[in-house]
Amino acid sequence: MEEGTKSKRTVYIGGLGEDVDEAFIYETFSTFGDIIEVVLPGPANPNAFQQQTTQAKHRGFAFVTYGSTADAQDAIDNMDLNELKGRVIKVNLAKPMKGLLSGPVQNRAIWESEEWLQEHVKPLAQSGGVQGRGTEPDGEPDANDDDAMEE
Repeated sequence: MEEGTKSKRTVYIGGLGEDVDEAFIYETFSTFGDIIEVVLPGPANPNAFQQQTTQAKHRGFAFVTYGSTADAQDAIDNMDLNELKGRVIKVNLAKPMKGLLSGPVQNRAIWESEEWLQEHVKPLAQSGGVQGRGTEPDGEPDANDDDAMEE
């Protein structure tokens, strides 16, 4: 299946309350057509939420993928800016994440790029890495090296 076609069948639902789960979304939005998938993303950093007493179940938005673009459009037309469990929700076509389809993700560390590593990083033996620490270029231990580990 072509990714552009899927994005026209996937709707974004924003503004969801904590008491909403995947089953409720499926039940509510299945009236507009056949649903292929419901995704309710969990917390962005689950470890941070484990330390709090009130754990977040999800991030307040969901994605619903329909079997056809017409069904997705019906859901948007009927549910956008409507109330769902006491909250006004926003429903529109989901947009693909930037960088996902057009190439590598741009918010990554520069040293995660294979090209950068090949250009700037030397093998450990050439860089004087772990084996080279505490030795002079001639291979003898450095007498002035106070940082060398003692056994």
